[in-house]
Amino acid sequence: MSPRIFIDGEAGTTGLQIQQRLAMRQDISLMSIDPLHRKDPAARADMLNQADLVILCLPDDAAREAVTLIRSPSVKIIDASSAHRTAAGWTYGFAEMDPDQRAAIVASRRVSNPGCYPTGAIALIRPLVSSGLLPSDYPVTINAVSGYTGGGKAMIAEFESSDGEAFRAYGLSLQHKHVPEMTVYAGLAQPPVFAPSVARFAQGMIVEIPLHLDRLSGGPGIRDIQAVLEQAYRNEAFVDVVPLSQTSKLDRLNPEVLNGTNHLRLHVFGPEGGRQARLVAVLDNLGKGASGAAVQNMNLMLGLAEGAGL
Repeated sequence: MSPRIFIDGEAGTTGLQIQQRLAMRQDISLMSIDPLHRKDPAARADMLNQADLVILCLPDDAAREAVTLIRSPSVKIIDASSAHRTAAGWTYGFAEMDPDQRAAIVASRRVSNPGCYPTGAIALIRPLVSSGLLPSDYPVTINAVSGYTGGGKAMIAEFESSDGEAFRAYGLSLQHKHVPEMTVYAGLAQPPVFAPSVARFAQGMIVEIPLHLDRLSGGPGIRDIQAVLEQAYRNEAFVDVVPLSQTSKLDRLNPEVLNGTNHLRLHVFGPEGGRQARLVAVLDNLGKGASGAAVQNMNLMLGLAEGAGL
């Protein structure tokens, strides 16, 4: 019998994307709740406990509530909200983050899907901290811009209106909900300065880490940073480190270039012999930053081919 999957919040942006990725799969069985009963706790609890694996595509508080409704010890959970990303008992669902992370996801019953911005930031920072090249107490700054679909239905409506903004900087309080997971999983000793923004394009994302190389251990050059990233992701199907020979020829980056995929592309920019670098990640905020990662985690937790449907 095929594993039964229930998406709680299937009408939201991420839920719809996951549903589209799973709709044609023959190796799983999608469950769906009657729209009239979507907000009925008893009906939802029934669906949640019948499933083999549940994917929560809900606001944080609703995701926490949904977890309390799951009584069956056999139900596996993927939470796409930020409610459990640093919570005890939950596995962080970024398979490529560490050599042991994929096995941890396979063995887990509760996996928290990473945020879109943290996926790019952690992919760039963690290998450098782990290698000793980037001190854990380095004052990291993360600049990022995302398509407006990451903000949900309200933001989509704002940016698609005739008088919508072209660009918006936000998170100005420096208390964005993604900062804790970026700090923990990047291996940083102090929170980074995170400067997110959103622009008038539907989906896609650029995440950038500027570095002063003289402040790093041993004063490395861009080739040293490139080597660490290439070593970290050398066998990964969904993470690409662009060769310096290609990066050096680029004079612009398109945040939409990976839309519709589960891929993450990493670049190291800077002049040979220079003392500054720009590390840049490009991904689809709804793909590797949300629905694609959820499907990848689902495949791992159910013992299916990791790239199925991706």
